[in-house]
Amino acid sequence: MTETKLPILYSFRRCPYAMRARLAIAYSGIKLELREIVLRNKPEEMLAISPKGTVPVLQLPSGEVIDESIDIMRWALTQQDPKSWYSEPYISTIESLITENDQCFKPWLDRYKYADRYPEQPETYYRNQCEAWFKTLESLLEANKGFLVTDQITLADMALLPFIRQCAHVDLAWFESTQYTQLQNWLNRFKDSELFSNIMQKYPAWQRDDPKTLFP
Repeated sequence: MTETKLPILYSFRRCPYAMRARLAIAYSGIKLELREIVLRNKPEEMLAISPKGTVPVLQLPSGEVIDESIDIMRWALTQQDPKSWYSEPYISTIESLITENDQCFKPWLDRYKYADRYPEQPETYYRNQCEAWFKTLESLLEANKGFLVTDQITLADMALLPFIRQCAHVDLAWFESTQYTQLQNWLNRFKDSELFSNIMQKYPAWQRDDPKTLFP
């Protein structure tokens, strides 16, 4: 009997872009082969299909390659979206939040997390820039009963959560001391969820001759 060919996902456990891709795939119940990589030693197989060398990279059985995290999330939800993470009339708002997060907030997050690489300003300056986004999200969470767009999870929540988690953990004591209680609760619910636990399991780095690692 011919073995069914599965999609292949190149991933790195702690990368927020890879995390958001795994979240959508696990939620959608899509079975695939997971290849956990080491960033300093990227496999030739991944670089051959995505020369930019960043994770996540999804290779479909057809040979099609999707190497942007949001595109992987959208693809997963076209396969199955049981709780309507990505549906009208919310798509425009979802996309706007993701764009602002990725294009405006993420550069400040990088400077805050790696402040020693950006000595032009003190760490607190970069944190203050991140706080502007925290304030926006806090207001949205309050208005939407604990979620960003409506009174239930959407793609926006899951696309942003890994980045807010990363930012909070730069100085978790500071984050937990702030007045962003809605944001804290939103993040803690995520970290306590079964879905988060499932996508954060540790896997050994992929080796060419290893048995396949199936996910989720």
